[in-house]
Amino acid sequence: MKVVAVVQARMGSTRLPNKVMKPIGGIPMIELLLSRLSRSTEVHQIVLATSVDRRNKPLVEHVRMLGYSSTEGSENDVMDRYVQAAQTNNADILVRITGDCPLVDPDLVDGCIRQFKATGVDYLTNTNPPTYPDGMDIEVFAYKALQRAQKETCRSYDREHVTPYLRESGRFILGSVQHNKDLSALRWTVDEPADFVVVEKVFSYFHPRIDFGWDEVLKLQEEQPDMFSPNEKIIRNEGATMGTGQKLWKRAKQVIPGGNMLLSKRAEMFLPDQWPTYFSKAKGCKVWDLDGNEYIDMSIMGIGTNTLGYGHAEVDDAVRSTIDAGNMSTFNCPEEVYLAEKLVELHPWADMVRFARTGGEANAVAIRIARAATGKDNVAICGYHGWHDWYLSANLGDDKNLAGHLLPGLEPNGVPQNLRGTVFPFNYNNYEELDALVNAHDIGVIKMEVVRNMGPEDNFLHKVRKLATDKGIVLIFDECTSGFRETFGGLHKKYGVEPDMAMFGKALGNGYAITAIIGKRSVMEAAQSTFISSTFWTERIGPAAALKTLEVMDRLKSWERITSTGLNIRQGWQTLADKHGLTIDHWGLPSLTGFTLHSSASLAYKTLITQEMLAKGYLAGNSVYVCIDHTPEVVVGFFEAMDPVFGLIRECEDGRDVMSLLNGPVCHGGFKRLN
Repeated sequence: MKVVAVVQARMGSTRLPNKVMKPIGGIPMIELLLSRLSRSTEVHQIVLATSVDRRNKPLVEHVRMLGYSSTEGSENDVMDRYVQAAQTNNADILVRITGDCPLVDPDLVDGCIRQFKATGVDYLTNTNPPTYPDGMDIEVFAYKALQRAQKETCRSYDREHVTPYLRESGRFILGSVQHNKDLSALRWTVDEPADFVVVEKVFSYFHPRIDFGWDEVLKLQEEQPDMFSPNEKIIRNEGATMGTGQKLWKRAKQVIPGGNMLLSKRAEMFLPDQWPTYFSKAKGCKVWDLDGNEYIDMSIMGIGTNTLGYGHAEVDDAVRSTIDAGNMSTFNCPEEVYLAEKLVELHPWADMVRFARTGGEANAVAIRIARAATGKDNVAICGYHGWHDWYLSANLGDDKNLAGHLLPGLEPNGVPQNLRGTVFPFNYNNYEELDALVNAHDIGVIKMEVVRNMGPEDNFLHKVRKLATDKGIVLIFDECTSGFRETFGGLHKKYGVEPDMAMFGKALGNGYAITAIIGKRSVMEAAQSTFISSTFWTERIGPAAALKTLEVMDRLKSWERITSTGLNIRQGWQTLADKHGLTIDHWGLPSLTGFTLHSSASLAYKTLITQEMLAKGYLAGNSVYVCIDHTPEVVVGFFEAMDPVFGLIRECEDGRDVMSLLNGPVCHGGFKRLN
């Protein structure tokens, strides 16, 4: 009976790309694996099974140069690759070896093959249960059994991982090889960068030998455990249960500080170790992950950028036309003039406009202009205004200053100490606190969010406006979040209070990068007395997207629709809370609505909601940033799915351990809601 060892390998590994061709001592890892495996006396032929992906070409060429055969098949249907390899090479018995096991031991392989033949089973492995170190994994099975499995299973999981159906269907005779001591906690495989470091050290230790046995590696680990410490916390076979997005997130954190560019989108903010993290496409209020799973986004909708839904046809068409016409040139784009005129039209108190591409930039630009206009450095703030030095300097000397402004405990590392004492936070609706700051610190600028989680009381905004006017202070409303959500323009229009400057972002371009700083001529012209300039503030896509977004908003009255939907969602949460005897607090604008449970375990409950709703096809937590595609039908389905989750929370409030229901850690609470 012909025994063919099939080595499954590809270049497109999610966690460690190109790992099989990474050199160890100048030799590609796959070559070391094949050289070790070729010492098996029971294996008649070794075949590489990879996918047709063009990235695998260097792998295929190298393996063939070494004299081994290769089969190229489906990227995801790995089972079919094995069937092709067996058919092409007339195999009777297949040995499955994965390309992430360069320390494969030929003696162990031979032992498994001999036991397979002697016992007459359909499938035999040394991993069920695992007792050998991770990286010594060997599976032996009859080709006829694999053919049957291929015909009977339709689960993509079975086809991707090749052998689960053989083990789990109950239709095959199984065999197992076990060590007399459980060594399964040892990790000698290569899935992640830390794994590669360990294996590289092992080969370096035995150099120039590559024929060392697994027992020699075991002895080395016993004698020099520090050599194996870099990967000791990685869970065995973690990749088999992780989605592509989860794997990519682990990889991202190796090369990107924090893993991504925005704290609010980190996986740990939602569902640590389980969040899909990355999207392949988005449309309306739906998002698809990298594995093709579809979710309804009842969460933060791009951090509130897409009030018209993802991929709005008219906005995207406008952008495509811009791309076709050219996005950048030596000349300026005319759309920025048209957009400036439109924003001034919507806000008659304003005369001039500057554009940027992010909210943090817009806040920094506004502060620079306002300080230039007043000739004063000191700023009073209320709310969240970005990441720049001017804002974080409020925490120099006292990291509690911004605790009530969404960033509790934030350390302003890297912010120059000489900015200390230039920015002074005050609390919303506390006019006396602001008045005292103005009198004590020669304030030149007041910057604040019009509303975040509650409205003004006792004519608060009007008092602030009068104070600024009386003291010659520039009043700035940060509407990067609130703009175009309750009015066609700034939220300040609802309260009848006009600032000296205002900023808009997020919703302005429906997902395309554009922010605007608008203001009175007497203030804005100060921009000419300082230097504020950036190459990509002149690109064309942002203004073009904003113009079309405003056109669609105006026609659909989108701000009215998302506000109404948000109020319905708020009522839906309250109805569920009343039904299950839970107490909740509501917060946020109606179109940015959220709730908090009255419980010391509220963060764990938020994690539970996200976990349970993800399994039902929803991105959800304790807030919804509403878009026009959140139709009544979508909202009804959302609350039908949410009802039993509130029931679980009730059980936990009555004594059930919420941690026993969670499949991973509790989510982080990095942003604090503003009271």
